Amino acid sequence: MASNSALLARRERLLGKNMATFYQDPVHLVRGEGVFVWDADGKRYLDCYNNVPHVGHCHPRVVEAIARQAATLNTHTRYLHEGILDYVERLTATFDPSLDAAILTCTGSEANDVALRMAQAVTGRTGVIATNHTYHGNTTAVSQLSTRMPPVGGYGGHVRHVPAPDSYRPLGGQPGEPFATAFAAEVEKAIASLQAGPHGFSALIIDPFFANEGFPDLPAGFLDKTVAAVRKAGGLVICDEVQPGFGRTGTHMWGHQRAGIVADIVTLGKPMGNGHPIGGVVANIDTVNAFRKAFRYFNTFGGNPVSCAAAMAVLDVIEDEGLVENARRVGEYTRAAFHRLAEKHAIIGDVRGSGLFMGTEFVLDRNARTPAPEIATRIINAMRERGVLMGKIGVHECSTKIRPPMPFSRENADLMLSTFDDVLSGL
Repeated sequence: MASNSALLARRERLLGKNMATFYQDPVHLVRGEGVFVWDADGKRYLDCYNNVPHVGHCHPRVVEAIARQAATLNTHTRYLHEGILDYVERLTATFDPSLDAAILTCTGSEANDVALRMAQAVTGRTGVIATNHTYHGNTTAVSQLSTRMPPVGGYGGHVRHVPAPDSYRPLGGQPGEPFATAFAAEVEKAIASLQAGPHGFSALIIDPFFANEGFPDLPAGFLDKTVAAVRKAGGLVICDEVQPGFGRTGTHMWGHQRAGIVADIVTLGKPMGNGHPIGGVVANIDTVNAFRKAFRYFNTFGGNPVSCAAAMAVLDVIEDEGLVENARRVGEYTRAAFHRLAEKHAIIGDVRGSGLFMGTEFVLDRNARTPAPEIATRIINAMRERGVLMGKIGVHECSTKIRPPMPFSRENADLMLSTFDDVLSGL
């Protein structure tokens, strides 16, 4: 078996430099089942991070659906096939009735790229607003939205960034209504800036859970004024559901439903096929038709029969195994335990999240709320050494990102929590 150093050297030679890996000592994975993965040495890890295997690593029902359809037929949407129609009917039934049609892609990046063009087709304008700590993929169009790695040649002038919501250090200085008003005011300023230029304003794109921003705990109705401002200006609201979607938050099937808004366009990705490459864009049929009139779009693999079979099996498992309710129940149990750990460990400044998407923010000083990103890095690497995988995220890169497969149980949570307690005690 090749060593990690040999594998890293081979990766660099064959795949190029700067290919990111998780952890200071990367994990060489060879097998997965449910909420666990195993490395090449046979060590088992509790996976508290990966939302790609949404219903669990190698779920037998998804594997069987893929194998059965692959053994029968796989082609593209220029031939007629019922699989894509059955899936889109079932998928859209989980949304507001206004969101009644879809375009299927292979990735969330493609889905967000299509969504931006949908907004252009509907409004006739190209200006877009995103937060300043977001991530919506890696196509040329959506890479313009990220500030963490500015695009080569700079921004095109059609993008405006607004401050990412941070409930621990709220915009406007106060939580609740002042926080929501301050965020909406920033969006209004960005709209006005775009309207004053040649691009105009087409859309606001957000993850309604603000996952990459550190999934702040936002008050009920936080986005109401923002959405009203967008619609008053004739723009569309695009909700990227790649991370909070498919019941992840435990309260609703979709993150925008939890936020109390109805999106104009919804984008889907990673969890949709439990790791099989499928994504999608859900919108009103009039919006979809406007896009298809303005742009000639065909995706060879988007919506192919095997991908649709995988995605349908994911919906079956979510429903049959009660995974949304499991996310709610186990999430509440785990966050309550994190609050108890915060009483013991002063480095925990904040506990936040919903369902099976949660974490703690680490600070050097609770009164000053001084971020502790270096310590956060030490903690997640120490957890990895002890057989628990999690990540870090947030505006200040000091929040744990705990986002396990949806069958994650109380027993799994107890293992993670006890390890976490031990790691913090050893700092």
